[in-house]
Amino acid sequence: MAERKPIESWLTDMDGVLIHEGVPIPGADAFIRKLRDTGKPFLVLTNNSIYTARDLHARLARMGLDVPVENIWTSALATAQFLDDQRPGGTAYVIGEAGLTTALHDIGYVLTDHDPDYVVLGETRTYSFEALTKAIRLINGGARFICTNPDETGPSTEGPLPATGSVAALITKATGKDPYFAGKPNPLMMRTGLNAIGAHSETSAMIGDRMDTDVLAGLEAGMETFLVLTGVTTPDGIDRYPFRPSTVVDSIADLVDRI
Repeated sequence: MAERKPIESWLTDMDGVLIHEGVPIPGADAFIRKLRDTGKPFLVLTNNSIYTARDLHARLARMGLDVPVENIWTSALATAQFLDDQRPGGTAYVIGEAGLTTALHDIGYVLTDHDPDYVVLGETRTYSFEALTKAIRLINGGARFICTNPDETGPSTEGPLPATGSVAALITKATGKDPYFAGKPNPLMMRTGLNAIGAHSETSAMIGDRMDTDVLAGLEAGMETFLVLTGVTTPDGIDRYPFRPSTVVDSIADLVDRI
């Protein structure tokens, strides 16, 4: 196996790597601070499409993590980039929150329920039966089905919540149409993120807490991968997958000296 080039750029998941249930994971502040001090290109990624990058910057700042807006990349931004490349100036019927609607507005999309080019499904805490019915009828009428991410559940202090992937499955069952998922593990999200910071996969690393999204996305994008054990995947869960991360570490604190 060829030896990899030194890591010049870092991509890291947010939930389960830098924060957990609204609290910074020990070492996260030192990791971000060293990235900024060294000037290494980096991105904090999230499959959650609820919040804008500005929202997330403010939320992280309140936790003591100073991540500039331009260093945050969400599945909503990746979805908007994909649609802008595919059909500039198009129209979409959107189920989601400000993170998604703002990203689509910013690329010049018109949000409408009248014969849209796309139905775009994102994360929300208030999925409505009326909105889902509308989406199903529009897809049956010819709209293309796009989804920000395939995550089936999301975290909360009370336990798992149904997430975008679960709702997408409902729509697929009703329409017979599978969505195109723009977020992780689609390597598209990684490549557009790398392009945003002028980085290259052969000299970049991906840090995540999930084998099925973070590690898989990094692997398929040709990046070195680090799995941290502070989130979803447990040590005994790694071998359930037919692929492995480059390196497994206890937490983000173990990677500060790698920068």
